[in-house]
Amino acid sequence: MHLYPQGNRPSRRGDGESAVALRSPLLDEFRANKTRKWELRDIAGYIVEFSGDQHGSRFIQQKLETASSEEKQSIFDEIVPSNALQLIQDVFGNYVIQKLFEHGTQVQKSLLASTMEGHILPLSLQMYGCRVVQKAVEYILPDQQVTFVNELEPHVMKCVKDANGNHVIQKLIERVSPDRLGFVNSFRGNVYELSTHPYGCRVLQRCFEHLPEEQTRPLLDELHKYTINLMQDQFGNYVVQFVLENGQQQDRNLIISKLRGQMLNMSRHKFASNVCEKALVTADPDSRRQLIEEIMTPKQDGVSPVVTMMKDQFANYVLQRALTVVEPDQKEALIGKVRPQLVNMRRYSSAYSKHLISSKSSISHSYYFLFLMDSSVERLLDRITLSTASPEKLPYGGREHSLPSSEPSHPREHSY
Repeated sequence: MHLYPQGNRPSRRGDGESAVALRSPLLDEFRANKTRKWELRDIAGYIVEFSGDQHGSRFIQQKLETASSEEKQSIFDEIVPSNALQLIQDVFGNYVIQKLFEHGTQVQKSLLASTMEGHILPLSLQMYGCRVVQKAVEYILPDQQVTFVNELEPHVMKCVKDANGNHVIQKLIERVSPDRLGFVNSFRGNVYELSTHPYGCRVLQRCFEHLPEEQTRPLLDELHKYTINLMQDQFGNYVVQFVLENGQQQDRNLIISKLRGQMLNMSRHKFASNVCEKALVTADPDSRRQLIEEIMTPKQDGVSPVVTMMKDQFANYVLQRALTVVEPDQKEALIGKVRPQLVNMRRYSSAYSKHLISSKSSISHSYYFLFLMDSSVERLLDRITLSTASPEKLPYGGREHSLPSSEPSHPREHSY
């Protein structure tokens, strides 16, 4: 008879003697004896307990990668079905379950997934359970994938907006046959809401990435109604960028058409400036010429957008991007607009440099920014003048803002 009852993992509350007392002598020995060469057969009958222990879990994970069929079955029999749900939601146990999905037989994977049926929603919303659900989706057969989809379908918007559940929805979109993803229809009429949500924007991008035209066209048509507003949203701008980079030509053209006449205003916006840069990179040559021509053309008040952009904390990056992608027949004209302004800015900043260096005012910080921007633009101009490389391959010292899903570090710089 085991001192530690099968299926009841020890509590981790507290340290010292109270925590140790809840572990079986075998697990205590395993944790203490690092010189012994342990095998899976040595912990038979204690798989659940070891799976719930940090060191025991790592040991089982490693062994499963090279275990024999008999060893895998032995581990499987101790976990499934009675202890599967417990370990799926455990901080250490969930990794053992994931390894079973990776290295088990198809029969074992199907049986393991069947223990999850009826619980897919709460597991998807749980920190560790959502990882196992995602792993299961990768390895189970299509019919069981559909069972998972059907359980989540009535609650799909709840999952999309959940910190854990959104990852499950993304995985389903990536892995399940599109014709079985009925929940995508519920996104219609909610594109703006999804695009401006920190998790919804990721789900929408996965739709555009993996689903066929008949499912994405209604979503894209709805997206185009809100393009200007989405460009200026901290999350929506990433959806627009994604379409610019990966969408069909008709969708890219429609987004770029919304920027015409708005380049200066959008370039000065914290989030929309990212879209302006992406538009300059992805536009066809004629559209790119039009956008850059707009940048070079003075406004009705006689002020050149180039001057305004050079002094702006966001627009200056758009101007630098324009310098790197400008078409050869337009390059000299753009450089001719920028270089004289560098001279003026340098002359102005030098006249007040001593005062600004000693000052702690916000004005001094503004001119310090101008000094840095002045230097970066000048270096870029020098590289453009000297380089014989194609404009698209010129080095650019601007921001990094690629589009994969990830957690934000700063709204202006992070990737989604």
